[in-house]
Amino acid sequence: MIWVINLRVAMEPMRLASRVTGAVVALIWVALVSSAWGAAARPIRILALGTSLTQGYGLPPGTEIPILLEERLRAARVNAVVINAGVSGDTSAGGLARLDWSLADRPDAAIVEFGGNDALRGLAPEETEKNIAAILDRLKSSGMPVLLLGMMAPRNLGPEYGAQFNAIYPRLAKKYATIFYPFVLSGVAMDARLNQSDGIHPNVAGEKAVADRIFPDVLKLVARARGGTLGR
Repeated sequence: MIWVINLRVAMEPMRLASRVTGAVVALIWVALVSSAWGAAARPIRILALGTSLTQGYGLPPGTEIPILLEERLRAARVNAVVINAGVSGDTSAGGLARLDWSLADRPDAAIVEFGGNDALRGLAPEETEKNIAAILDRLKSSGMPVLLLGMMAPRNLGPEYGAQFNAIYPRLAKKYATIFYPFVLSGVAMDARLNQSDGIHPNVAGEKAVADRIFPDVLKLVARARGGTLGR
């Protein structure tokens, strides 16, 4: 009988150790599940960096391209926030100058739309390319996938300027392996029904048309962001 009692006493530390080990395993499992749930629940943050076309110049609030894209993503059951970092009148140099400030929200991906104001001012295409390349360099160094929206030069600047300017975007898209939409105003430019009275900025219908056209590429951008690390 004394032997049996001693055996029980001897076994008690082992039982206690087993309970402690089980509790630790349970805590680790809860932590892993909570972490996975948090990652899934956290929205993908997309930085929309650009000019008045991104900002929504002359439009009622809620009709800007970033808002429209966010609505489409949520309708597609993609938990995403599209940050409107468009500034009216901004050139590629201006976008580069404010890039670090724009990255303060720690986005997971970026849409880059610059060059329209450069062309309207007749700025040297090589300078525009240099500035956009610097922006893409910075985003690439952050491991951030990019959707590059191309622009085309106005025809009144002449064929030589147009050829030099229009070649910027496919060249940079190839160099940096970005997702590429060749002309952000495709199907909208020169259509009076889709533009404001200035003939340059899309109206509400025009913004919707742009958002609809680039949305498949935005979905590709989200796929790339999900393949990386969210919340850098």
